[in-house]
Amino acid sequence: MSLQEVQSTATLLPLEFTPILKRARWGGERLGTRLNKLIGVEQDYGESWELSDYPGAPTLIANGEFTGWTLSKLIEKNPKALFGEGKSYPLFPLLIKFIDATDRLSLQVHPDAGHLPRFDMTKSGKSEAWVILDSLPGSCIYAGLKQGISQAQLRKHLKQGTVEECLHSYPVRKGDCVYIPAGTLHAIGEGILLAEVQQTSDVTYRLFDWNRLDQSGSPRPVHVEQAISSIDFEAGPVNLLEPEKQFRANHQVEELLTCEYFSIQRHFSRDSFQLSSLNQAQILIVLEGSGQLDCSAETYELFQGKTLLVPAAASDCHIHVESPMTILEVVPA
Repeated sequence: MSLQEVQSTATLLPLEFTPILKRARWGGERLGTRLNKLIGVEQDYGESWELSDYPGAPTLIANGEFTGWTLSKLIEKNPKALFGEGKSYPLFPLLIKFIDATDRLSLQVHPDAGHLPRFDMTKSGKSEAWVILDSLPGSCIYAGLKQGISQAQLRKHLKQGTVEECLHSYPVRKGDCVYIPAGTLHAIGEGILLAEVQQTSDVTYRLFDWNRLDQSGSPRPVHVEQAISSIDFEAGPVNLLEPEKQFRANHQVEELLTCEYFSIQRHFSRDSFQLSSLNQAQILIVLEGSGQLDCSAETYELFQGKTLLVPAAASDCHIHVESPMTILEVVPA
């Protein structure tokens, strides 16, 4: 397809992607058993990258005339159809994941853009939000430092191996949502399955790995100085979000989060409903239930674990509910 043909396309249809599955020592099987991912026989699948334009790990478009394309290639050819009037990015600005943690992840921090020039000139900052899909009794997350913890105190506890005493933590259950701004020390606890919305970046500095050893009996690498330099010590604890709810008969909408990078709404519905036309890109993530999306005279199956990108140029988007659905609607800022 020529550049002129792409740019003249009036309607860009919703896009499906081939997920990238990543194994990890802390992974499990729920990406397959709960979210319908095509995992192998192994029992250590930790992440499914659902929508990614991250250099070196892009998810490829899996439907329609642009099958096999990356998002950055599509953006280069026709940014207006994807993002709407007046918006354009060299890369798609958000990365969508599912994470299955059967063990605690390392204690880590993602730097904001202001810290990155000292470490990596090519990366953006990385703020992220988690929506909990499943957890075990007692599963918790670590989100920020306790109020008043200083750099000197953190270094002391780090040296003693007691850094957990500095951390703000709390149990989580299905439906909870937390926003982790860049600069927040954090970790996902064992037993948690979640959906993650984040900036397109993979800059992570590991501060502490819970005194664990690898298969050779050595501790995993950590990045103490980079991590401490990136922590926002003034931010303090980070608590769960309190959604604003709107009720529309058998359709409930929750405003989970609006930040400078993205917004997230959560839809609970037993009845079919019209998706608002925002004239900008929208990402739909199906957390529960099944149905179809009718959009631009085409039909797309919706089921648990499905992620779709609805471009700004798409029209007449209607969701038909077969079994009660929970859907995240994510919009880049």
